[in-house]
Amino acid sequence: MLLHLVSLIPLCAALVPSGPWDAFNYAPASKIVKPVSVRSISGTVQGAQGLVQNSKAQATFSGNSSYVVLDWGKEVGGILSLTINSATPSSQFSLSFTESAEFINPDASDDSCVVSPFQNSDGVQSFRAPLTKGLLTQTIGQQRGGFRFLTIVSNSKDSLTISNITLALTFMPHWDDLRAYPGYFFAPDPGFHDVNFLTKLWYAGAYTVQMNTIDSHQARQQPCPAGGGWANNASGGPVDGPILVDGAKRDRNIWPGDCGISTHTEFVALNDLEPTKNALTVMFSTQDPTTGALQYSGPPINAHGSDTYISWSLIGTHNYFLYTGDLAFVKTVWANYTLALSFLESQVDETGLADVPTAFENDWGRDGGAGHNSAFNALLYRTLITAADLATHLGQTSLASAYLANATSIKAAYNAILWDASAGLFRDNDDPESIHPQDGNSLAVLFNLTTSDAQNKAISKGLTQFWTDIGPLSPELNDTIIPFVGGFEVQAHFIAGEGERAIDLLEREWGYMLYTNLSVQSTLLEGFTKNGSLGYRAAAGYDFDHTYTSHAHGWATGPTPALSFYVLGIQVTSVQGATWSIAPVLSGLPSAEGGISTGLGFFGVKWTATSKSLTIDIQTPEGTQGVVTLPGSGPITVNKKIQPTASNSVELKGGNFTISRSL
Repeated sequence: MLLHLVSLIPLCAALVPSGPWDAFNYAPASKIVKPVSVRSISGTVQGAQGLVQNSKAQATFSGNSSYVVLDWGKEVGGILSLTINSATPSSQFSLSFTESAEFINPDASDDSCVVSPFQNSDGVQSFRAPLTKGLLTQTIGQQRGGFRFLTIVSNSKDSLTISNITLALTFMPHWDDLRAYPGYFFAPDPGFHDVNFLTKLWYAGAYTVQMNTIDSHQARQQPCPAGGGWANNASGGPVDGPILVDGAKRDRNIWPGDCGISTHTEFVALNDLEPTKNALTVMFSTQDPTTGALQYSGPPINAHGSDTYISWSLIGTHNYFLYTGDLAFVKTVWANYTLALSFLESQVDETGLADVPTAFENDWGRDGGAGHNSAFNALLYRTLITAADLATHLGQTSLASAYLANATSIKAAYNAILWDASAGLFRDNDDPESIHPQDGNSLAVLFNLTTSDAQNKAISKGLTQFWTDIGPLSPELNDTIIPFVGGFEVQAHFIAGEGERAIDLLEREWGYMLYTNLSVQSTLLEGFTKNGSLGYRAAAGYDFDHTYTSHAHGWATGPTPALSFYVLGIQVTSVQGATWSIAPVLSGLPSAEGGISTGLGFFGVKWTATSKSLTIDIQTPEGTQGVVTLPGSGPITVNKKIQPTASNSVELKGGNFTISRSL
């Protein structure tokens, strides 16, 4: 029975209320920002503190190699300006940038363009004598996409006086107010050293994705400028407008796997799917018309050879449609979509699983992606399930049935061939000696390739064998803690009903990256190593260049949608939330509050748990309907009225309700 009650309180005029969560929003209030502090001074710099106090205060550098390090307090990115107030004919200076305080260096920026074991490929931006007095502004290409620390160095014995240092932010170019989130989250974590950790983490993920949203004409040049340096004025593909890329500093390029997490973050925090739509448009433009294969990444990098990333493009198309209802876009790319899916399906052999060719085994950086790889087969299963839904919306019911039948076959083979009952985990391949991967197992739970709740719980428990104090050590790549896959694992624990384990993982892995002095402490790391160093993939493509690691990487933002989808429990189950599910996983927390928005309106949840009972207030748009599922025992009460249901769920129509149950 669907209940449709008159709202108890008026719907909010402003969809997201103000509250204590606002203090944790990292997005700047203005698109012109200044440094907030002087971190250090070397040599003779008079008036350095004035550079962070007001636009007219001047600082004078005297002597070659004198420098000041300015701190923006958080990750930022954009076009820098400063005023040259006085200079001799011989005065000159340079700028160096870094995300991590570990790499502050008057002679080099952290690397954003080319990996180098010497960690100096980006160098500095130099302004040679003679200097011109007045306002100096970087070009678009000279902009630094992501940094926290700026070092200004005098490169002459002659004095130089400057003032008015500002940064014009270039991320989220289509938003005027960077703080105007249509989603929010707030939950105390009394078991952690910072009770506000979960709230900070949710907003760090949101801000990371904002920084990963750039103008399509401000990608990273590839190849990089001859002789070193960087240039961020390349085309990110044949579109105009914002695109969702992998990182702020680098690569500033569309990678569909990264979007497999960052699109969900974009949705729950920002409800702005235009960057995802543009990114998908770019990826479909890369299709090989003969084979149907899509590229591994967009331009200018234009990487080839990844079945998993082709799947992510196709899954991303469904995510975009689910969140926006934009069927017109699906129709536009449908011929490309089905051709790409045919390419992937052609790799399914007599085993019922896809046999990934070596030429298409690339993934997030892992080893062993060829053959009957678990991660790709999980992704292919999800691709077919979502393809069937898209085909149904397009009226192609026979095609939808075929996709579902093929998905069913893959699921059966996945369990028959890859399941290792003795370990309680899936193998990575059909070799009995194969590893038990973090990605293939996490994705199996997330995408419903498992066959029982008991199997989900076994996988959840089995994955903990890889844990360290600062996160899981991925079996797929030596000495790697990979937040991309960690984001899927977090969701797998929630789905398995192991919410406290999921929170434990968040505290270990993301707790480390958000609080370590090596990080920018505002956006989220691409990856790190077992000992906590920034040498992510040092021996696997990054040439031991620790400065190359990105500190604002969208694929690390999995906790943001996970906290909304599972701790709040809000999930849209059909287009834009016409139908929805609210099923909070309490996870040992005392309370949580937040919401998301779609084109249909606002979906809000506020719950409080005691040792005896759970009370939850929900707000959903009129005209929608959904199911609320609560833990506990005994009857469910809706607006003080006991419901005639023997299950853990109650069906409701859109509106405002207070629901309670004994725990």
